[in-house]
Amino acid sequence: MTPIKFICAKDDICAAIGNVSKAVSPKSTIAALEGIRLLLDGPRLELTGYDLEIGITTVIDAKSEDSGEIVLNSRLFSEITRRMPSENVIFEIDENLNMKISGGNAEYQISAISAEEYPALPDISSERKISLDQETLRSMINQTNYAVSLLDTKPILTGELFDIENGGFNMVAIDGFRLAIRHEQTSDSENYHFVVPSKALLETARLLKDDAEKPCDIYVDTKYVAIEVNGYRIFTRLLEGEFHAYKNSVPQDFKTEAVVNTSDIVHCLERCSLLLSEKNKAPVKCSFEDGQIKVSCRTAVGRLEDSIPAEISGENVVIGFNNKYLLDSLRAAETDKVRIQMTGSNRAVKIVPMEGDSFTFIVMPVQIRG
Repeated sequence: MTPIKFICAKDDICAAIGNVSKAVSPKSTIAALEGIRLLLDGPRLELTGYDLEIGITTVIDAKSEDSGEIVLNSRLFSEITRRMPSENVIFEIDENLNMKISGGNAEYQISAISAEEYPALPDISSERKISLDQETLRSMINQTNYAVSLLDTKPILTGELFDIENGGFNMVAIDGFRLAIRHEQTSDSENYHFVVPSKALLETARLLKDDAEKPCDIYVDTKYVAIEVNGYRIFTRLLEGEFHAYKNSVPQDFKTEAVVNTSDIVHCLERCSLLLSEKNKAPVKCSFEDGQIKVSCRTAVGRLEDSIPAEISGENVVIGFNNKYLLDSLRAAETDKVRIQMTGSNRAVKIVPMEGDSFTFIVMPVQIRG
């Protein structure tokens, strides 16, 4: 290759390496996939991490008049650059792919990898574009991602459904035991839906900023989605298959409703967690009656009896829960109070905000004995 040389601000390139490396394969039979691709075009340096499932790319400023493309081992590249003693770092690559990284009195010599070994990136056409406020998108991801399936038995459920219909936008996750729906209004008049892998959304959430002025732009075609946020582009293949008909799983009525302070019930369930583990599993028993929720849990470790105040209307009900499933849902609520709606001890439980329909969480009960 033609020798190239460029200089970058240490802070800029370290931040870029740290973020794009989230998409680098930690272990692969293809050495290039364990690396970050550097594409230099004069003062423009593009860094890309790609593990064939998710990719992250960004562009930073560089001082250079050269052009070229190489791949560097992600871990080594990150550690060397981060430990450089100077504000600027100098990179020089010769025709034999030997790379010199220098700054201050420190100088490293390492081997680069030919960019010819790096896989081609997908060509994503922007058939549709969705623009969302960054704080809103982060909230939507955080309030639903806990319910994504961790099992590969039904791959489509390892992602989240983007369901745009009739001026509404639902982000949906379901794992068979709980369902999370986050709703926002949209100006989009078209009806369409697609499923984005959970990993891509988690990496997106990490890059979002609550006080950002610029929105996050989402581009989607028939096979891929690309999300552009704060100078980064996250891209991934859409998940294929039929997503669960989630609207059929949302109870339309209830016989019992409890209005409770979210922090009260979260803290109560966290107290239950002290007795629970992989070795010591047991349901949490909740009795909704007489203006309070009585909570009890018994394992080989010990027993807890607790109660918290609540505004309860309708029939008394005793119901069992998987503590983690209920706790995850309530932690995601992001409201001071919630409504817990039930139709019996063996029917799905619905958790909604005091007003509006910004979120709907469904939790399946578990059988309790005695």
